[in-house]
Amino acid sequence: MVDILIRPIVTEKMNLLTEKYNRYGFKVDKKANKHEIKKAVEEIYGVKVSTVNTMVYAGKLKSRFTKGGVISGRTNAFKKAIVTLAEGENIDFYSNI
Repeated sequence: MVDILIRPIVTEKMNLLTEKYNRYGFKVDKKANKHEIKKAVEEIYGVKVSTVNTMVYAGKLKSRFTKGGVISGRTNAFKKAIVTLAEGENIDFYSNI
């Protein structure tokens, strides 16, 4: 289960979604499906998950100019999951700090 969830997404946009709709974002394994993601979140955080939405991001092309010429590359592709929790449930990412 720990292999499925890579890390939580903590940004201003995700914080707004959390406050308004009780949704949390996670960077997940690209091969994980919605059922596995739901089970992992419920097991790790001890909450009841209502829905799971996923999106797969392709790696972006990047290039930079150096003394040796142009270096081209690609950023890593990843999968993101937006998890909606049941009414009254919440996750505190900052409790272990």
